[in-house]
Amino acid sequence: MRKRMRDSTNESAVTRLRAAGLRPTRQRNELADLLFNDGHRHLTAETLHAEAVNRGIRVSLATVYNTLHQFTNSGLLRQVMVDATRSYFDTNTTEHQHFYHEEDGVLSDIPGSEAIAVGNLPEPPEGTQVSRVDVVVRLKRH
Repeated sequence: MRKRMRDSTNESAVTRLRAAGLRPTRQRNELADLLFNDGHRHLTAETLHAEAVNRGIRVSLATVYNTLHQFTNSGLLRQVMVDATRSYFDTNTTEHQHFYHEEDGVLSDIPGSEAIAVGNLPEPPEGTQVSRVDVVVRLKRH
């Protein structure tokens, strides 16, 4: 059983995890495989957990949350907060902004959003600097 799991390990997931300084455990490998094999995605911890369960991966929701935060801290993902109770994890870590479709709960990239200019930022407190500005444009149907 153990050997079969090793044989089915996605080598690109292992390489990606090691390059980010993370130990490629079985659960990290399986979650990385789900996250990164279908192009750029925006998903919640609950969505990833449901995908894992549907694929027969035995992992708790708490482990999914912990793994997503580890991936974010190591630069593999970007976390996008849309409100105090909902955040998405984005596999596209380049500078870009988002539309949030309120009725559907869908987050999508704004095409060409690297050209969005944000002005008049407040002066950061002494000893700090602005590392990133996230723009989430909320959409409603009319």
